Amino acid sequence: MFRAITLTGPRQSGKTTLCRHLFPNHGYASLEDLDVRERARLDPLGFLRDFSDGAILDEIQHAPHLLSYLQGIIDEDSEPGRWILTGSQNLELMKEVSQTLAGRTDVVYLLPLSWREATRFPSPPLGLEDTLFAGSFPEVLGNPGMDPVRWYGAYVSTYIERDVRGLIKESNLSTFQHFLRLAAGRAACILNLNSLGDDCGISNVTAGKWLDLLETGFVVFRLPPFFRNVKKRLTRRPKLYFHDTGLVCWLLGIQSPGQLRSHPLRGQIFENWVVSEIVKLRYCVGQIHGLFFYNERNRVETDLVIESPGNFLLLECKSSATPAARMFNGVRRVQSHFHEMGLQANIAVAYGGDELQQWSQGTLIPWHSLEAHASLSKKQ
Repeated sequence: MFRAITLTGPRQSGKTTLCRHLFPNHGYASLEDLDVRERARLDPLGFLRDFSDGAILDEIQHAPHLLSYLQGIIDEDSEPGRWILTGSQNLELMKEVSQTLAGRTDVVYLLPLSWREATRFPSPPLGLEDTLFAGSFPEVLGNPGMDPVRWYGAYVSTYIERDVRGLIKESNLSTFQHFLRLAAGRAACILNLNSLGDDCGISNVTAGKWLDLLETGFVVFRLPPFFRNVKKRLTRRPKLYFHDTGLVCWLLGIQSPGQLRSHPLRGQIFENWVVSEIVKLRYCVGQIHGLFFYNERNRVETDLVIESPGNFLLLECKSSATPAARMFNGVRRVQSHFHEMGLQANIAVAYGGDELQQWSQGTLIPWHSLEAHASLSKKQ
């Protein structure tokens, strides 16, 4: 076991609650508290030595200088699990951790709740539209009276905008808000920074930097394209996804679950939900690589390629609740292309219905049963 654990993920995903529950006897200090942060700045070694039995250091990215002092303390006492570090700004945190605590800490990611985790709350959203709308943050799901529209509005202004305020010009904040909404409209789409920048009135360079900020804060992630055969005209650009569909719905101005039934972006939101669920399932077993999408310029495409040793699973996302053979048409074409490349590939479709069905073409997986389908979540 490592001598320290670094837990990172988006704000409000439950990092602090989880750590304090798992390590009730550890000391605790939040570096978001200005007084605590100032004390850590003025006397870092004394601050750390106050925690003789170790501690949970929350939001450590606010005091990265502590890591070099912590390195020496860890080297003096190699008892595992004494120091638990949490942080939300992944890029900055990981840079400091990799430079200072290499070999001393394990890095664990805590993303918002999976659907199966959400069902453990007293009054979870059960239907597909309710699930997409409510999202997956514990604060929303754990409070039956919580209005997702109000909560996500506060989340954007309190956390996302605050985190970027020190990194972009104040005059650009309203433009950034517009950028965030435009990005939500491109969820589950191939990313075109030129188009996104033009629509927002900024350069593609600025659009790329702002997207990096959102990815750093675990708001969005980019899914890389599958690329093995240079003879095929494959897309090289990634697809854009959000870690939480409740946030996507709020950014798109969706005010109720009922609006999702006929919303023009319903299919994109559903695909975003499926892909983000599988990302969570894979992260839970320490498998953070091996996910791609496939897109040839002649429109042979499928939403998700899941790689495992010696095999691939090709997954298509269809929000319709009605099973139909045509759901397999696109993914079957991709399967034939994989076979041409000498690659073994099974196929499946995640759909908006409730019944697991095995067709001759492949498997139809209900939206609420992704975790039960071993090939989507098992550790390779």
